[in-house]
Amino acid sequence: MTEPQHRDHLWGRRDWLTALGWTAISGALLAGTAAFGRLLFRRAPVEAPTQFHAGRPGDYAAGTVSDRFVKTWRVFIVHEQGQLYAIFGRCTHLGCTPRWYSRESKFKCPCHGSGFDTAGVNFEGPAPRPLERARVWLDDAGDLWVDVGQRYSRENWGQPGARLRVVSTKESA
Repeated sequence: MTEPQHRDHLWGRRDWLTALGWTAISGALLAGTAAFGRLLFRRAPVEAPTQFHAGRPGDYAAGTVSDRFVKTWRVFIVHEQGQLYAIFGRCTHLGCTPRWYSRESKFKCPCHGSGFDTAGVNFEGPAPRPLERARVWLDDAGDLWVDVGQRYSRENWGQPGARLRVVSTKESA
């Protein structure tokens, strides 16, 4: 019979490697659980801002359509017959962004050919209703603001906020 060998030290090489392996596995599981827990809580605001500063009413000449905010906000600013209004650029057919053609004085949807006049009323193509307008107002300093979060369908274009009466310098003289 052989006698059990006596060890001089408490931990052998195999014991150290086993402990190191279990520590790595435990650490990976703990990190994964923490990452999953962090996924459950949002870190950014849910809603993006809907309002933007559109300059001053004098920046828009009478009888013009400005497409300055189409790429960032999908908004056309129209100054027509002493009124300023903001047309939200989403076609009522399938949601494409229409383009403004100044030579033809119309908005034209590139997806399916819907046409809208300067006021946003549909007159050709498959669009079932006119374009919506975004809320417009002047702040205390006289600056123009637009809120794309509040929109008006054609039935509500007469409500305050759907349009803004402006007096140009030519009209006041």
